[in-house]
Amino acid sequence: MAQPESKKIFFENLSGAGKAIAVLTSGGDAQGMNAAVRAVVRMGLYVGAKVYFIHEGYQGMVDGGENIVEASWESVSSMLQVGGTVIGSARCKEFRSHEGRLKAAHNLVQQGITNLCVIGGDGSLTGANLFREEWSGLLTELVEQGLIEADAVQKYSALHIVGMVGSIDNDFCGTDMTIGTDSALHRIIEVVDAIMTTAQSHQRTFVLEVMGRHCGYLALVSALACGADWVLIPEMPPEDGWEDKMCEKLSATRSRGTRLNIIIVAEGAIDRHGKPITSGIVKDLVVKCLGFDTRVTILGHVQRGGTPSAFDRILASRMGVEAVLALLETTANTPACVVSLCGNQSVRLPLMECVQMTQEVQRAMDGKRFEEAVRLRGRSFENNLRTYKLLAHRKPESELPVSNFNVAVLNVGAPAAGMNAAVRSAVRVGISEGHKMFAVNDGFEGFYKGQIKEIKWADVGGWTGQGGTLLGTKRTLPGKHVDKIAEQMRMHNINALLIIGGFEAFLSLLELLTARGKYDEFCVPMVMVPATVSNNVPGSDLSIGADTALNAITATCDRIKQSASGTKRRVFIIETMGGYCGYLASVGGLAAGADAAYIYEEPFDIRDLQANVEHLTEKMKTSIQRGLVLRNENCNDNYTTDFIYQLYSEEGRGVFDSRKNVLGHMQQGGAPSPFDRNFGTKITAKAMQWVSKKLVETYRQDEGRVFANTEDSCCLLGMRRRALVFQPVVQLKDETDFVHRIPKEQWWLKLRPLMKILAKYKTSYDVSDSGQLMHVVRNRPKDSDASVAM
Repeated sequence: MAQPESKKIFFENLSGAGKAIAVLTSGGDAQGMNAAVRAVVRMGLYVGAKVYFIHEGYQGMVDGGENIVEASWESVSSMLQVGGTVIGSARCKEFRSHEGRLKAAHNLVQQGITNLCVIGGDGSLTGANLFREEWSGLLTELVEQGLIEADAVQKYSALHIVGMVGSIDNDFCGTDMTIGTDSALHRIIEVVDAIMTTAQSHQRTFVLEVMGRHCGYLALVSALACGADWVLIPEMPPEDGWEDKMCEKLSATRSRGTRLNIIIVAEGAIDRHGKPITSGIVKDLVVKCLGFDTRVTILGHVQRGGTPSAFDRILASRMGVEAVLALLETTANTPACVVSLCGNQSVRLPLMECVQMTQEVQRAMDGKRFEEAVRLRGRSFENNLRTYKLLAHRKPESELPVSNFNVAVLNVGAPAAGMNAAVRSAVRVGISEGHKMFAVNDGFEGFYKGQIKEIKWADVGGWTGQGGTLLGTKRTLPGKHVDKIAEQMRMHNINALLIIGGFEAFLSLLELLTARGKYDEFCVPMVMVPATVSNNVPGSDLSIGADTALNAITATCDRIKQSASGTKRRVFIIETMGGYCGYLASVGGLAAGADAAYIYEEPFDIRDLQANVEHLTEKMKTSIQRGLVLRNENCNDNYTTDFIYQLYSEEGRGVFDSRKNVLGHMQQGGAPSPFDRNFGTKITAKAMQWVSKKLVETYRQDEGRVFANTEDSCCLLGMRRRALVFQPVVQLKDETDFVHRIPKEQWWLKLRPLMKILAKYKTSYDVSDSGQLMHVVRNRPKDSDASVAM
């Protein structure tokens, strides 16, 4: 199962032979740290380096002895799905002293370690950089004290540092997302969803306190993800008099028939004068002013615990591999760097530039320059805050602009988790822009049957966390019914269309674009937002619903593998959805620690299958007891799931036995993940703002109507690398394989060799995006409101 030759870039010249790499976790723990440790160890061993664990963070480095242990391939097996950090983390006062760092240097030199991979927050990374700067002086002192030989100074002359940010707060500038943040959001949203059911039963108000002493990211994004009534964060304290405004908002929400209120408070929330706003203060305020039955829930360390999400596993695995590559390429003059995420790319940034930028945010907050603090957090943070305000706080009717435009929103294709969040966003942004919003039930089938009705602000309350699609959806394309659809558009005076869906939605826009030649009714702005678990829509790297499906696959694979614990050696063959698109199988395989993933995009034959069986047989002779193989449902007509299961069963006889599972429609079900809720909310808000702009541009005053018949008035809004981009659908035709319903180029194929490397296959890895040290500037790399990090 080799990559196409044009994609291959070999890195034999980056051999780690003779090098020793140590990995440690420091500061607060975060889900996904183990995935990062696993990736560092396996990538380090893969390139021929020696790799060491440093247990208990800097404390273990200072204490030495059994705290510094050589790692093996098997020593990181079965840790991908474990939360926290299995090598331990401890805050170490001793390392802050010169004497402590001298001890640490001595312990590293004894093991020949001159390459450090540090996983922690800004304090841990700052400490690592100081250690690096003092390194040569520390070695000289050790020689003077007779603790090391004089030639060791030359042999171990430079200490190389690469950092990965592990922090649930997402408070580090320079990366869209830190390891652990997405998992923490999962814990928060699981609690909020559970609380909502009991709150609704008793008509209660709940005040939830989440972590974030100096950063309000968790509070803000969870408020956006659950549609909270009010949120309090340290970066943007409420204006004076907020107490009355909040109570008015809660009262207005109840008066519209809502049976519950949710208020989210970051633990570091303050008012404009720096006075703390605690969850207890908020509760007392609501009880005193409104008399509502109000309860407080403080989530505490629940947010740090539990299994890492699929996103965090993939992020940590990518960062771990990139960190080893950075260490292999570093020279004595290379500054310490941190591996970061920008859009869907791994990048390297100077560590201290990121730290200084992070400290600048805190200085702005200390100086009560709150607008500046929000700006320094990055455009993604700014966009989250702006979108939350837009969707949570309804303007009075008198303040709304009057556009006299009617906009219809509909879902097309198969259901995908996050569609409801997208519809809610479209409706509320549309109403805020002054439009009259119409909901179409059951896609284009409902459209031509006239299942169209006006939808109001309150109608979409509570939709964010709902799975499936409340509007209903069908795969029916409009082509056969354009005359009836045109009639319905004329009857309801529809001036624009917003379509949320998968490949069928893309085909629908192409058909409506063609129909413009015959029906003027389709000469209106039309935009599509990709939503499908298959992630097979051209023009977008990600689709709404794919993250939820990945989490479903990952969680199920964890359970399936666990079912074999304590039994004999076993290999599981898992079939995933996706049509001809191998995204779920490939990326799900990376998140679940699969040994192989068979997909249509990467042709394979019986020799590849045989090689995989032999590879697993060799692995099973060690302490590794379980194997996992994923198969995309349409990867090959002849090599079916049954065939592969039977082949593995026969060829593995005497070494392992096999089991098969078809995951089926469970991948489409369930509540949407925090990522899909926020991605759906933000991308659809941007689409709706584009619609508003196009309506103004294409309105013909003399004719009293909207007339849009240019290519750029019929677009798909997709995420491309680091930005949200509007692309005319007609221009995407050349990028599309219509027979197999997939894009011709797919970014995630570059991740497949990474999965194979971590499964101990000899392969090549595309490092064309690696190796460039970038620089941090204001609002960069968090400059994209399209960031994968929501």
